[in-house]
Amino acid sequence: MHLEVRQTQDVVILDLKGKLTAGLGDQLLRDAIDELLAENKGHIVINLSEVSFLDSAGVGELVAGLRTARRFGAELKLLNVGERVYSTLDMARLLPTFEIFEDEGEAVRSFGAA
Repeated sequence: MHLEVRQTQDVVILDLKGKLTAGLGDQLLRDAIDELLAENKGHIVINLSEVSFLDSAGVGELVAGLRTARRFGAELKLLNVGERVYSTLDMARLLPTFEIFEDEGEAVRSFGAA
């Protein structure tokens, strides 16, 4: 998996590409979220548009990231959840847990940053 970090206003967007699975993928995401929270970045969007597969470790890391963000008073939202990832989150009954957006601008505005 590959991860790129960019910022729009006061919202940090993590663009994930590839498979979010046990091993490198989940560790990259965990490290990125931990680093952002350490820098007091409170508005995080995870862009999943180019994530082709999500296993249980990837699902676990999304949930752990959300919990950690909330513990630090931050918000974490999902963007562009593809059909396969959506289906995985649906089967795990986690869709209501996350705020999910189809439009990046809308996700950014949802933080009140616009």
